[in-house]
Amino acid sequence: MALIVMLARRIIQNKWLVASLFAGILLSVALVSSMPIYAEANLSRMLLKDLERLQQDTNEYPGAYYASIELSSETPEQARIKINWFDRFIRTEAAPDFQLPIQELVAELATQSMKMKRVNDPNPLTDQNMQWVALRAFSGLEAHIELIDGRMPAAEPKEGVYETLVTERGLAHYKTVLGTVFVIDDDRLAEPIKLRPVGVFRKKADEDPYFRANALNDMNGAFIVPFELAQRQIVNEQRVPVRAAGWYIALDYSRIELRKVQPFLDTHEQIRRTLLKYMPLFQIGVEARAHDTIEAYPERAEQLRKLMWALNAPILTLLIFYMFMVANLIVGRQKNEIAVLRSRGAARWQIVAFYLAEGVLLCVAAAAMGPILGAGMTELLGASNGFLEFVQRARLPIRLTEEAYRYAAVAACACLVTLMVPAIAATRVTIVGHKQQIARRVQTSLWHKTFVDFLALGAAFYGLWTFRRRLHDLQQLGLHEGELNLDPLQFAVPALFMLGAGLLLLRLYPWLLRAIYWLGRRWWPPPIYAALLQVGRSSGQYQFLMIFLILTIATGIFSASAARTINANTEERIRYANGADLVLTVNWVNDAPPPGRDVMRPEASAELAGPRRIHYLEPAYEPYRTLPGVEHAAKVFTKSGAAFAVGDKSGKATLIGIDTDEFGRTAWFRDSLLAYSFNEYLNLIAADTSAVLISGTLADMTGAKAGDTIWIGWPEAESQPFQVYGVLDYFPTFNPLPQLGEGDGDAKQNDDEIDKEASKESNKTPMLIVGHLSRIQSRLALEPYEIWLKLSDGGKTGQVYEGIQARKLSVSGIVNTREELVRAKNDPFLLALNGVLTMGFVLAIGVSFAGFLLYWILSLKGRTQQNGIMRALGMSLGSLTFMLAVEQLFTSGAAVLFGIAVGNAASLLYVPNFQTAFQPGSLALPFTARFELIDQLRICALTGAMLATGLAVLSVLLSRLQLHQALKLGED
Repeated sequence: MALIVMLARRIIQNKWLVASLFAGILLSVALVSSMPIYAEANLSRMLLKDLERLQQDTNEYPGAYYASIELSSETPEQARIKINWFDRFIRTEAAPDFQLPIQELVAELATQSMKMKRVNDPNPLTDQNMQWVALRAFSGLEAHIELIDGRMPAAEPKEGVYETLVTERGLAHYKTVLGTVFVIDDDRLAEPIKLRPVGVFRKKADEDPYFRANALNDMNGAFIVPFELAQRQIVNEQRVPVRAAGWYIALDYSRIELRKVQPFLDTHEQIRRTLLKYMPLFQIGVEARAHDTIEAYPERAEQLRKLMWALNAPILTLLIFYMFMVANLIVGRQKNEIAVLRSRGAARWQIVAFYLAEGVLLCVAAAAMGPILGAGMTELLGASNGFLEFVQRARLPIRLTEEAYRYAAVAACACLVTLMVPAIAATRVTIVGHKQQIARRVQTSLWHKTFVDFLALGAAFYGLWTFRRRLHDLQQLGLHEGELNLDPLQFAVPALFMLGAGLLLLRLYPWLLRAIYWLGRRWWPPPIYAALLQVGRSSGQYQFLMIFLILTIATGIFSASAARTINANTEERIRYANGADLVLTVNWVNDAPPPGRDVMRPEASAELAGPRRIHYLEPAYEPYRTLPGVEHAAKVFTKSGAAFAVGDKSGKATLIGIDTDEFGRTAWFRDSLLAYSFNEYLNLIAADTSAVLISGTLADMTGAKAGDTIWIGWPEAESQPFQVYGVLDYFPTFNPLPQLGEGDGDAKQNDDEIDKEASKESNKTPMLIVGHLSRIQSRLALEPYEIWLKLSDGGKTGQVYEGIQARKLSVSGIVNTREELVRAKNDPFLLALNGVLTMGFVLAIGVSFAGFLLYWILSLKGRTQQNGIMRALGMSLGSLTFMLAVEQLFTSGAAVLFGIAVGNAASLLYVPNFQTAFQPGSLALPFTARFELIDQLRICALTGAMLATGLAVLSVLLSRLQLHQALKLGED
């Protein structure tokens, strides 16, 4: 009890220090615990969006799960046992294990196909009067259909006749009408069975998840009997041989979360193993519509966690510095007391135990509150759209998880260890040693004694060399473009560089102070002279604060540059690849033969040598150009594999036909890609319809230059001459880099050797020819072109879609650049990048402000006598305030300048390596690192506001200094 009372008194006496320390612990725990919360919330939202997109793309329900068994070799009794056992397993064990709401669970039965004829046909079964029929049954079907004609079948046979349902197509397939009686006369039946279709049905609702993808096709070629009747007389009484049984589960995928992914995958594997245990592989079928989409998420979750650890590494380092600094300040104020206790016989473990009890109390409270604050931080992460940029976005499905509290407990333990280091170190000092330390102000810090700065810089430069070598290898391999792939080390290694560079500058800073002091020692006024002496003689005391500020500023600048670079290159890559806001593929009327028929004309062998030329009728263009929300439109004809010849060189290239004026107004193109403005190249060929532009790759291969004649054509169009007017390296949609095939984008460096011929064929350098659409149409061929649309500032894609529908325009495909940009912005890795970097900087600024105020307030209190003496000697309050401002200039101000220098250096060295995230071997646009002045102004403005506020608070405290309190008797 006495220990608790002492602990309470100690906390009350140092309430502000303890509160500051607890704030640092709480922020650290909240930041760490927010990682699993954010990973689950973000990936849960992305998984739901992926499943919704899957439904839009395939028009199939993503929550569909289907398991089936074929009963080809089983006896009727074996079939009955297996069907009933599997039915119980699916309903009672497997379905609940998915941990998702079950919208529908449909059991299906199907008999063997059997021979059938009309009952009133007296002739024996022959090919002329025989039909094949299978009986099918679906549990719960009656609630999901509506009758078009007839009535529902009876639950029991009437006079030995089984009543059935059929679909409209089924009725046409069997060429019958309702009420017709059929008889199944098959050798596999003990006695003939009579059937009578009495009702025609259809779906009650088109979007009903009850019906699996191929259910209607199965129904169209069968007679549907009531499920209970089929289960009783077909399965249990074995009157008709069963061919197959299936179970269709419609899961409510809208309720899926990341934590339910593994149970889904485990249940899927359990069902597959269970079926294989009792059935051969070729007799089972297990299909999960969303399995491939869901299966990728555990790995994505692991990658996202690694990325978040790397992104949070700098801010966690800052928080550790902060906690160590505050704990050191607390222990520093109590070192005299600790030394006295040690001199009077107190054991070290007793003093350490006291501090341990205080640390445990704070860390336990932080571990309990941290995940709740972490959930609030996750809200900030979800709203981030760039560095220090926020947008209105759908709320993340945030949930406090057990994993979050485990993370919080680990973080709290780490914080406790950090707190105990100064306390343990302080207990080793005796009263004599403590007085000696006070007298020796200038000491070499531990990190400089252990050369942490050189070790960190060495590791950082090794990481830089590794990144550069990897980048070179990727560019040489020409890998296929894949999704954004951020390496966590690309954030951890720059943090090492910033730490090492900051510590190195602090190692050199005392020499800079001595040089400043020496240069102006004859002219410095008293405030500057006193400030230089104070900072120079106590430089070790300021190093914690200075490295704290250096890391804060440097991290902010690097974070801003990294976020802006990745965001900008992601957006530009999509815009360049698509070419415009919307790209429409329009259906053209033509005389092409139907699919599947030979397009070759058999009249003469000469004509058989080449493909038949298809004639097209060009649709009206004006309705597309005047769609609502459209600012500009352009016709863009693209012909891949067009043949060309320049002199004695020939090859194949992509031919693009445009109208220069319309295209220049519509297409997107990044400035500074070409030697001249993009529009100047278009103007160059505008006056001459025979003029073309060629790519640099074509010019290098053929030696073509401006003024040369190039012949262009393809098998269906005779070659025609064109005039080369210019050479350009980039053009909308054109990628000049060689691609490693058109297939897998996941080719690995260490795979077996690729077949030489296939590699040679797939690595051909892309080439491009740009000409006038009118010339191509009149001299070569009239073939379908795309229509590119640029939307106005207020234009929306929904307006365009509605306009297309209202005008009944025949559009077969739409590439929506804005939709792809939104999809890219919602990528979990990009969201994590923007959110974590923004939140990390905001936290760093807040913690730095708290540490700044705490340090200077305690410093002022520790120098009360010194300041009082200066006031008594005649120094005015203004001069004293000016001296304090100069001190801040040489400490905090210098730290800000160092932070800006270190942050910019880290950005210049490490941000260009982020192009590895875009698979640089297939990156059409050259990667550019972005350094925006507005980002640095924001950072400097926040930091300047922090320093100005701190100086104002300190000035107020200084103005309240009372001389009689400072110079009272008994002070040292």
